[in-house]
Amino acid sequence: MYKRILVPLEHSDYDAAILEHVSALAHFCGASLVLIHVADGWAARNVKQLHLRESEEMRLDREYLEAQCAALTAGGLRADCVLAAGDPSKEIAAAAARESCDLIAMSTHGHRFIKDIIYGSVANEVRHRSRVPVLLVRGERRTPRDNPAASPLPPASPPPV
Repeated sequence: MYKRILVPLEHSDYDAAILEHVSALAHFCGASLVLIHVADGWAARNVKQLHLRESEEMRLDREYLEAQCAALTAGGLRADCVLAAGDPSKEIAAAAARESCDLIAMSTHGHRFIKDIIYGSVANEVRHRSRVPVLLVRGERRTPRDNPAASPLPPASPPPV
């Protein structure tokens, strides 16, 4: 079915949903994965034109991508990673074509109307730009309460009865 799947990551808690879903899909199909993060800060958007060095943000994004790629590879999947810079929807659609991907699988925040107007929707823009199918999986923001191991605070005690 699918041979090469592009997985845009945003370096946030929302990535867990798509990575879990796409890992199972890739195992099932025998597909390889291409992880991409599009850095879109000022330095990232101007790195080529102004011949800038990679920013601290971009370095951290690259390390994150490489760690996710290594974890997938350790789980028995074939995975590559790409750090891009610029407009996320344009870069994701271009990477899908350049990397010969036959599916783009990405997480969404689940914004509706007003928040989409305020924040925009990369997923919606990718859906319109892409020449390949786009799979959208709704992610969830994880708070320290959802993952007590990630919080330096002790777990909340139950209310008195």
